[in-house]
Amino acid sequence: MFVESVGFNPQEQDFSRPEGYPYYHWLQTVEGEGVFSFNGQEYSLPKGRGVLLKPYTPHSYSTAGRKWSTIYVTFGGTSIVSILDALKLNSSTFYTDLEKLSFASIIEEMLIKIEADTEFSRLDLSSYLYNLLINLRKYGKVNNQPSLSHFFDKVRPIVEWLETVYAEDIGLEDMAKQSNVSSQYLNRLFQDAFNVSPYSFLIQLRIRKAKEMILQNPEIPLKNVAFFVGFNDASNFVATFKKKEGITPKKFRDLNVKKKD
Repeated sequence: MFVESVGFNPQEQDFSRPEGYPYYHWLQTVEGEGVFSFNGQEYSLPKGRGVLLKPYTPHSYSTAGRKWSTIYVTFGGTSIVSILDALKLNSSTFYTDLEKLSFASIIEEMLIKIEADTEFSRLDLSSYLYNLLINLRKYGKVNNQPSLSHFFDKVRPIVEWLETVYAEDIGLEDMAKQSNVSSQYLNRLFQDAFNVSPYSFLIQLRIRKAKEMILQNPEIPLKNVAFFVGFNDASNFVATFKKKEGITPKKFRDLNVKKKD
């Protein structure tokens, strides 16, 4: 993942790119207002709004008033598609309510790194870019829809509760009762926050706890690990572990014991 260009435009120019731009392009207003058009839609871009464009997306933009100041970064790389796919950011999208995010300071730090021109400046820029994308995923609102952090704040109490009772015999109804909401609403919250059902989240939590236990105490029999993290029988534990991790818990343990040796 690399940064192709980054900067601050105190007075943004008018552009029309019918063929698009060959890299991913983030543009955000820091002062004034612009008008941005892509995918047949026209968007107002006042302060606190931005747009992320995929490569070769036809677009145009222009100043809406006397002044339009923007920050921007363009980027690419062999890993960027998989990273954006994982973050669910791999689409040309308009974002709102960005005023409280630190995008401007991130880009300012990137510009400082470029001026310093150190041996590791390219690596540093990639790190800053990743931080920007993570913040966009967590806090950016798409067309005024709630951000990911908004959904996570709603499920945080039940997640913290599951962290303490994951080994108990828990079902969806128990989680809904603990959250004081309907099971349908709880399922929707987890889908919005994690893209999985509450029960799938619980299973993933149990597998994570099992991995921690295996790493910390490799001598513990796997059937005991299964019991300690909430599985009723060892065969179900082994099958679920392999489905989630791609290897059996025994193979996971053996590989990590070899690493220590």
